[in-house]
Amino acid sequence: MKRFLIALLLAALPAALRAGEFFGEENLVARRVPWLMGHVRFERLAGAGTDAFELRPDGAGVIVAASGPNAAAAGLGWYLKYYCHRSMSHIGDNLGPVGALPTLAGPVRIDSWAKFRYALNYCTFNYTMSFYSWKDWEHELDWMALSGVNLMLVANGEEAVWQNTLKRLDFSDDEIARFIPGPGYTAWWLMGNVEGLGGPMSQDMILRRSKIQRMMIERMRSLGIEPMLPGFYGMVPAALKGKLKKAHIVDQGPWAVFTRPAILDPTDPEFARVAGIYYEEVRKLYGPDLHFFSGDPFHEGGIMEGVDLGRAGAGIQSVMQANFAGSTWVLQGWIDNPRKELLAETDRSHILVQELFGEKTHNWETRRGYEGTPFVWCCIDNFGERPELNGGLQHFADEVYRAHAGEFGKFLQGTGVMPEGIDNNPVAYDLALELSWHGEHVDAGRWLDGYAAYRYGRADPDISEGWALLLKTAYGPYEGAPEIVLCARPAMPPAPVTHWGSLNVSYDPAVFARAGELFARASDRFRDSETYRLDLVSFRLQALSNQALGVAGEVSDAMAKRNRPAFEDAAARFLRLGGAADELLNSEPYYRLGAYRVQALAYGSTEAEKQECLANAMALVTYWGGSDRNDDKLHDYAFKAWGGMMDTYSMGRWRAYFDHVRATWDGANAPAPDFFAWERQWAQKNAGVGASGMP
Repeated sequence: MKRFLIALLLAALPAALRAGEFFGEENLVARRVPWLMGHVRFERLAGAGTDAFELRPDGAGVIVAASGPNAAAAGLGWYLKYYCHRSMSHIGDNLGPVGALPTLAGPVRIDSWAKFRYALNYCTFNYTMSFYSWKDWEHELDWMALSGVNLMLVANGEEAVWQNTLKRLDFSDDEIARFIPGPGYTAWWLMGNVEGLGGPMSQDMILRRSKIQRMMIERMRSLGIEPMLPGFYGMVPAALKGKLKKAHIVDQGPWAVFTRPAILDPTDPEFARVAGIYYEEVRKLYGPDLHFFSGDPFHEGGIMEGVDLGRAGAGIQSVMQANFAGSTWVLQGWIDNPRKELLAETDRSHILVQELFGEKTHNWETRRGYEGTPFVWCCIDNFGERPELNGGLQHFADEVYRAHAGEFGKFLQGTGVMPEGIDNNPVAYDLALELSWHGEHVDAGRWLDGYAAYRYGRADPDISEGWALLLKTAYGPYEGAPEIVLCARPAMPPAPVTHWGSLNVSYDPAVFARAGELFARASDRFRDSETYRLDLVSFRLQALSNQALGVAGEVSDAMAKRNRPAFEDAAARFLRLGGAADELLNSEPYYRLGAYRVQALAYGSTEAEKQECLANAMALVTYWGGSDRNDDKLHDYAFKAWGGMMDTYSMGRWRAYFDHVRATWDGANAPAPDFFAWERQWAQKNAGVGASGMP
């Protein structure tokens, strides 16, 4: 009887009051598509057992009935994409008003089979988001909501947590400052790879970042997106050994050319105390209503000797549960992580594994559903936010369907995107997240027809044909994207730009060139479309690089034969291609070095902060911020093809290299260019710092 009376009271509430459940989505409409205000209504979808939405005609508008706020945002995104031909992305928006709102013939119901639709990699917070303003985060969160994301990493406000934690462990301000990195390197700090790199971070910046994180969490709540925060998995400053002399604290050795933070053994009695302090500070800053925490001990290596992994995993989870009851520990499925021994004694019902590199790996299968652990299939799509066209789209669809329909489908909890940088390849992220709303096997070619229409505002035969060829080349079977040879550190024969990369073009470059020509044929019809112009630049850049790779081969042959005329001709053509790339990139502000510098400068509120931000920014995209050693593997890891940088940095190195070849042939005893020193000098010049390097 009591439940019946409550139901009657709720039913009697005014409709406007009951609709308050969707205030976040109503505000999203006002921010992004105000032309839809008054034409879209949100309602609760009755009887939905899983996330679902239904689009219903409503006179000249639409009703979005949904199982909850997140499904409502996804429904709005679906309506915008497939009926209004409008969309958001990280590379341009297409959100202008439509002439006349489309009329739905009848209700359209879409159900998601996925419990989770996940987004972001720790690295994204630096390769893309190091210097995000609140305006940038608002755009990001609105894109997430429209894309149906309901679980997202939030990792840019942890400095305050650690500062407060370490103060309670008797660390001085100077000791804390040496642990917390600069704003360009927080990802690798939180993953236990570095400490203090690019710092110290000012107190004012720590407070600003914490405030932004609180604002993000509040906005995410209104959009139905669960925040996932870094949990405590044992990573501590190496200096803690001097404070807790009896605790089992294990030095972790090197990561690349850096010294890792240490690990406080989760089986040590001190672990629960330190973790308790950490979680208490999390609760003070970001509230008690948190349900997901990430953290990967021994990420990409580390020293495990003397640590009982089974007990360690159980210890990490038990302290997490003691502080946030019912929470889920989220781990990256990356290389051999998470080790099965670490999971062996945990409660799998409160574990979630991210198959991070799903386009390349199938650990979910070889490990039999991670030994019976819930997991999400994710694509990483790119490393370092490099300027590469990449994404095996049909493979995405095939793998998700295979995992969902197969033996381990009962453990598959959804799909996600975990790019190291997200300001590229919007097509890959759109498809990967949308697969969570498709129970059937998706044909990527047919899906691309809809994508092209909503990305550029309308269907076009040349664009559709171009995308069909892109699906057979750059977005075909995943082989890894060819790097931009123009951006490579000079060598002959030409070497990949990055230690782990490749210059190999695994598709037919002539077919790719034809795709670009077809796409370009629509330029008169789409010159006012930002999304079209930005995509055209990226397609033309890759075509220039493919052409330059052939010319680089001619340079190499000429050098091997000491054919000076052939060398001069090929070297000149290579440099002209670099000049053409620089001119192309400068045609759009999005692709200019200056835009990145302005963003980094704006992030600082004092001259010292601005200098630190610029130093972090310029180091990250060149020598990465590593040591003075030339043998490190991180230089150019996050290389960029930006107007201004292509000419002064990338082609500047090639000009120096060709000059050295000439000088050697002319008999001069000229030392080979020290490119590491050259790169460091360029980064310092563009950051406005002195010879001492990073502040």
